This record gives sequence, C-alpha cells and structure tokens, in this order.
Amino acid sequence: LLILVCRRPRKELLSMNRTKGDEEEYWNSSKFKAFTFDDEDDELSQLKESKRAVNSLRDFVDDDDDDDLERVSWSGEPVGSISWSIKETAGNSGSTHEGREQLKSRNSFSSYAQLPKPTSTYSLSSFFRGRTRPGSFQSLSDALSDTPAKTYAPELGRPKGEYRDYSNDWSPSDTVRRLRKGKVCSLERFRSLQDKLQLLEEAVSMHDGNVITAVLIFLKRTLCKEVLFRELEVRQVALRHLIHFLKEIGDQKLLLDLFRFLDRTEELALSHYREHLNIQDPEKRKEFLKTCIGLPFSAEDSAHIQDHYTLLERQIIIEANDRHLESAGQTEIFRKHPRKASILNMPLVTTLFYSCFYHYTEAEGTFSSPINLKKTFKIPDKQYVLTALAARAKLRAWNDVDALFTTKNWLGYTKKRAPIGFHRVVEILHKNSAPVQILQEYVNLVEDVDTKLNLATKFKCHDVVIDTCRDLKDRQQLLAYRSKVDKGSAEEEKIDALLSSPVSSYSLPLQQSQETVHKVASCVCSQGLERIAVSRAM
Repeated sequence: LLILVCRRPRKELLSMNRTKGDEEEYWNSSKFKAFTFDDEDDELSQLKESKRAVNSLRDFVDDDDDDDLERVSWSGEPVGSISWSIKETAGNSGSTHEGREQLKSRNSFSSYAQLPKPTSTYSLSSFFRGRTRPGSFQSLSDALSDTPAKTYAPELGRPKGEYRDYSNDWSPSDTVRRLRKGKVCSLERFRSLQDKLQLLEEAVSMHDGNVITAVLIFLKRTLCKEVLFRELEVRQVALRHLIHFLKEIGDQKLLLDLFRFLDRTEELALSHYREHLNIQDPEKRKEFLKTCIGLPFSAEDSAHIQDHYTLLERQIIIEANDRHLESAGQTEIFRKHPRKASILNMPLVTTLFYSCFYHYTEAEGTFSSPINLKKTFKIPDKQYVLTALAARAKLRAWNDVDALFTTKNWLGYTKKRAPIGFHRVVEILHKNSAPVQILQEYVNLVEDVDTKLNLATKFKCHDVVIDTCRDLKDRQQLLAYRSKVDKGSAEEEKIDALLSSPVSSYSLPLQQSQETVHKVASCVCSQGLERIAVSRAM
C-alpha cells in the first residue's frame, strides 16, 4: 500500500509547480517496494524487507515543519480515521487469507503453518498510526509482539509425551498409579461394571487409602446403591473405607441403607442414635432418644441409651425450675453464685457437680438431689465423693466437707473414711484455698508416713511435720526442718524444745528404730507361739 504524503499549506505551492513528467518519473523510479503476500520470497524475507522499508521512510518523512504533516490515502481520506481503518482491515483480511494458503506448501516455518494463524490487522500504514511523537514510529517487531499468535507459544513448547495426560487410553493399573502420584486423571472412560471393579481392585492392591476413597467416590456417583452394596459386600477393605467415608461426610441416609443391606442391626442402631447430635431442641431430642430405646442395641448399649433419655428428662425439669428461681431472685445460692451456663445436654458428671453446688441439701425425693442422681444412675462412691468434694470445697463449705467423710459404725462411734484416699482430699482442699487448720486435719489422716511428710512439707503444715518427726524420733530431720520455719516463730520454739529434751529419746534414726520395733515384735510373737504350743501339749 502506498501513501501519499502532502504538506500544507507551504508544501502545496511547491507541489503545484512540479510538472506531470516529474511526478511520473519520481513515482516510477522509487526504490521502495510495496508489501504484498504474493512475493516469491518466504515470509521471513518479506517481514525483514518490510521492516527495512518502514525504517527508511523515517528519513523520507522527517523534514522541516513536521507539525504541518498530514497523511492521507489514495482515496483522499486521512490515515487513522475510522472509515480508513475499516477499509484497511477488510482489505488486509482478504490478502492475509491468500498468503496463508501459499505458506502451507513451503518447508520453512512448517511447524507454524499447521496452526490456524489469526488474521493480522497490521499493514505498512498501521505503523504510521502507531507513531507516538513526530519522527518516531512503532517498529515491526514491537507490532508483531502484540498479535494473538503468541497464545500458541506454550502449546508449541509442550513435549509430545505430555499429551497422553489428557488422553483416555490409560489402563486401570496405570490410572491407579497416576492417582497415587497425585496427577490429574479422568475416570469417566471406565464405563462398564467390569472396568470399574477392576479399577477398584487395582486401588485396593495398591494399599493407598486416598486412592481407594477416590475410586469409591467415582463408583458411588456412577453406580446404583444395590449394585454398589452387592459388590462391596465381598470386598471388605473397600467396604470399610466406604463406611468411614460416609461417617466423615455425615451421609447418614446412605450409611443406614448400607447397614440395612448388610444386615448389621447393631451398627444400624448406633448410626440412627448418632443422629441425635444434629437435633438442637431439647424436647425434640428427648423424643428422638425415646424412639432409640427399642432399637436392637447390645445389652450394655441399651442401658446407656436409657440413661441418656432419663438424664435429659431430668435436665429439662431442673433447668426450668432453676431458671424460675434465678429470675425470682429469692434463693441465696443463685444470688451469690449466678449460673454461667445451662445444664441441658451436659454429661452426667457435670450434672452431678451442678446438683452438689446448687441443690446439695435437698431431700432425696427431688429430681435435683445429688443422692437421687447417685442412686438413679448408679454412680460409684469414689466418683460421687470426688465430685461432691470439689463442689462443696469451691463454696468453702467446710462443714459439708467434714460430714462427707464422717461415718458411724454399728456401735455409734464416728470415724473418717475417704474412698478416694486422704492424700487426694488434701490436694483438692489446697486447690480451693482451704485454711491451714483444715489441711493439717486431713494430712494427719494420711496413713503412709512418707506421703504424710511430703504433703505436710509441700503445703507448709509445720505442726504435722514436727509431730511426725517426734513420733519417729528422727532428730536429724527435725534439725533439717528447723531451717525451713520462720525465725522466732512458734514452730521454731517447738522444735527447740524437742531438741533440748534427753538425747536418748532421739538417739536412734528412723530406719534403726523401725528395725528395732520389728525385732521386738518378732520376739514377742515367737514367745507367744511357744506358750501356745506348750499349753496345747499339756
């Protein structure tokens, strides 16, 4: 395409003076050659020649008064106008199509000839439109870099072997190996039941749970339930994976159908019972648990289901009553210690602690009584004592703590007894900031001497330590403990008084004194046995 360049207005006068012969000689003797697709050279030669032609035009166009330049086409329309652009695009589209047909038969650029090349909208005149400032033009390489043909570059650089990733000719074993490596692989090509089962067997033989689960998801989506359950019944490994997967995703309906097909009544009942976790309303949950009581559970599980229903029923009654008492504000315990949470759907131990905290003195006939809960749900003595001790010690009700461990024998004598051991009682009392006097009372009840000394030393029960060392006649331990008490305290004076007593009472260390006691006891026992034997012989 040739462009007529004119200058206005000064250059027009000069051009009018030119004769017709001069103009014909100028245009016919021009050294520039128009860009066509019909040239015999290959595409690369044409591009290079066009680039040289464009760069040469820069010297031709650059002249004085460049601001007065205006580029027009042969039709007289300014270059860059809308009508000119439409004509340019239409004209280039036709010529580009013809040139592309000729390029297909050439050996050079054969790899590019196989691809559908988009229609180029660039021509020589388009480079003048890309001019950013007077005297500068967009180069051919810059213009071609924006063509849509660059979208084919990643595909040209892809190895041919990778195109198998998107093919459908993988065998079941190859598919499983690819899944194990984490590569993308479509399973839709396995359409027949035999192919699907072979794929499942290959996954099971690979011993990879993720691959087995992936294949099971595919089978679950493409097979009906009856066929899937029938085939998995004889494949226990895959069956276990499917059951675990259904439990994880919460598909209870399909899980119940599977257990029903396999005739697993107990697992069916447990799965049905597990649905109560999704029910938030207490009344609806209670009614649902009532329907679970008659399901075919084992004997132990049936007792748990019954206890769960009874406990929720009690909790609903206790919650309604306590909410009313708390809102009325007439009960002292609720005023001093407001409730922090609802008792509904709480475990049995939490319910017992709540009852010991707010309803410890209630009669046994009420639903909220701790004794009633203990008997109804058969709570062991250790669990009950431990929970009640924690609740009453938190309230600093030391009289209730003392009554909790006081028992009477058939003669009316009282004695303190702790099913959990008094060493645990001491730890719980100290955790709840019990006074030293209370701690010393229960530390003295610990039977093991070493445990008693350790607890007394740990919780600074000085009197217990001093009295225990005195009973053991351990003078050295008393001397060592004297440095741990405060200077000038009553405990230091007590230790000094004991140390100033006759030395004979502290002459034996603890180990030797125990050995002496054992020897004396053994001698007494042997003498008694001899006397018994003599009396029987007479």
